[in-house]
Amino acid sequence: MRTYIGHQQAISAADFAELALGTPVELWLGVEGESDEERAAREDAGRDILAENPDLPDGLIRMAAQVIEENPDLFDVVPLVRPARRRVARRGVAA
Repeated sequence: MRTYIGHQQAISAADFAELALGTPVELWLGVEGESDEERAAREDAGRDILAENPDLPDGLIRMAAQVIEENPDLFDVVPLVRPARRRVARRGVAA
């Protein structure tokens, strides 16, 4: 199944979020190893975008809900079985 945002095809979850937001996902989530100054600049840009587009969060939530409703298999999660931890018995006494 193909998912389109406007005329652009979203191939991955990151593509979907970027197309839905109209901005790179990294703007909202940050990147590993960013400096305090880079984080502050990124947060300022995010605040400016939200101030100019007050309906952006609501629109994104509606769009995400629609995708989830149309593709419930996206959340078919299979629990992983954790193997039992084996303890090794120690014998003897240290001298």
